[in-house]
Amino acid sequence: MADEKKYTTVSIPKPLYDKIKKRIEGTGFTSVSDYVTYVLREVLASLEEEEKEEVFTEEEEEKVKERLRALGYLD
Repeated sequence: MADEKKYTTVSIPKPLYDKIKKRIEGTGFTSVSDYVTYVLREVLASLEEEEKEEVFTEEEEEKVKERLRALGYLD
């Protein structure tokens, strides 16, 4: 079965598990594992988005610093 999903086990502290279990009561999440998977996917997607954001090149950063020095904001 090529479509069969593979899973692994991740251990979390019992108090955290209990807290999550209580939090998902009455939501669309059917298990703590479903909720944890959702949260981890969201966090990773957010991190990947941040990594894609444009960052100044060293040359651009130096130009900004020069401008700030000229304005007296940097020594």
